[in-house]
Amino acid sequence: MAEKKRYNMRISGLGGQGVVTTAHILGSCMDNAGKYASLVPFFGSEKRMAPVEAYVRASTDPIYEVGEVVYPDIILIYHAQVVTHGKSYTMPFYTGLKPDSLVIINTSTDVLEEEDLIVLKDLNAKVIQFDATALAMKIAGTELATNMAMMGMLLGLTKLVTEDDIEKAVRERFLGNSFVASGGTAALDSAIEKKFKKKEDLLAKNMEVINSTFEMADSVDMTTDDLVIQFKV
Repeated sequence: MAEKKRYNMRISGLGGQGVVTTAHILGSCMDNAGKYASLVPFFGSEKRMAPVEAYVRASTDPIYEVGEVVYPDIILIYHAQVVTHGKSYTMPFYTGLKPDSLVIINTSTDVLEEEDLIVLKDLNAKVIQFDATALAMKIAGTELATNMAMMGMLLGLTKLVTEDDIEKAVRERFLGNSFVASGGTAALDSAIEKKFKKKEDLLAKNMEVINSTFEMADSVDMTTDDLVIQFKV
């Protein structure tokens, strides 16, 4: 996948996997890098495990479009159900995918059918498959860091922003723009400090996940003729 000035992304997954959070953090990353982004979440039934999509446009130039990404350069799939079941997602999952594109799938097994492979090969796509959830559990101890693994792989492959831009965006997401540990009593101060410490630990674990997938992305040869690259976690 050649480096571009602009990427249109479609992110599909289940409620609770952090699809929309990913879109927000990607937007913050681009802003931190002095670049531009627009994002739009799409919910079916707003509940855990319900289908969710988010659309992100990221560019070095100003962006004036909003709404659904119909023709993505990049597709991120957070759950294999997006490929196999469809439900409320854009179907088939590769609908509108541009040539020379990138697909990243969170899976421990090969979920693509022969028909999928034929279409993706004709588009000269590159498919990265890895068990982002298993990696999140292994490093952060929670499947809630799945989105960090997926985002780390995406940003590691595209080099849209630096790791410093990412860490700043993740820190803003978890800790806000500022933190003031003050209160009327020592007990209140202690409670705030404990809460802050817990969030700092969470931030550190999420950055560990991102850094791990950054390293994985560095090992990917995007010029290879292989359509699918599968990582074992």
